[in-house]
Amino acid sequence: MAAPKPSAPLITLTTDFGLADHYVGVMKGVILSIAPRVRLVDLSHQVSSYEVAEAAFLVAQAYRYFPRRTVHVVVVDPGVGSQRRPLLMEAAGQYFIGPDNGVFAQVFSREPKRTVRVLENKKYRLPTVSQTFHGRDIFAPAAAHLARGVTPARFGPKIDDYLRPLSEKPVRTARRGWTGTILKVDKFGNLVTNFVLEEFPQIAAGRFELQVGLQLVRRFSTRYADNPFGEPFVIEGSSGYLEVSVNQGSAAQQLGCAAGAPLELRVF
Repeated sequence: MAAPKPSAPLITLTTDFGLADHYVGVMKGVILSIAPRVRLVDLSHQVSSYEVAEAAFLVAQAYRYFPRRTVHVVVVDPGVGSQRRPLLMEAAGQYFIGPDNGVFAQVFSREPKRTVRVLENKKYRLPTVSQTFHGRDIFAPAAAHLARGVTPARFGPKIDDYLRPLSEKPVRTARRGWTGTILKVDKFGNLVTNFVLEEFPQIAAGRFELQVGLQLVRRFSTRYADNPFGEPFVIEGSSGYLEVSVNQGSAAQQLGCAAGAPLELRVF
């Protein structure tokens, strides 16, 4: 019996480009011109413009569900054309390519065993590099060459002075109080917080109050449908974080909150 053929290499793309313009399609064209057998997966191209923290959250939620040697390209890059460096990271048996601006902050937090390099080798870029589209000229070609089997060491030297993440964990501010933050607002208006249920079992018991904007939320639920319309509640989301939600409504709109807003938790 013949040995099974190895599967085609896999590259994921995450950007804030949207789909109305040509940018995503051009990046795919560059990749396929270099590595025509590669499989492409769009994680999201609807990251809010310039929102590096949102991109960091999305990639951290997704990479664990992909096979080894997947290449993850992230282009949310408000500093394009500046002195910020293009990076290649190896972690968890996978590769991550993007700017040194925090887009991999949450992966850094989860994967202490990692190797980070600067993408310096011009051989693995397009011949002309613009000041405004490094996704096309640097990141896409690097991902394609990596997927074809070029070893990471050929792209550039190791570094250890890349941008380190801030702590994702809530900060204790009182004997029974913590300050947290909203990591992301999803399409349905759910507020994804940085609180984790296993660290705050009082929430599941209903012995808590969470200050969200100007409103106190005191209800915990395990299912959306168990809650009255229009009443905010806390639920454990699929990401593992606690979320503030409204049954068939937008918690973000109702509570007037966005990503990065602070939250105050008190447990009893």
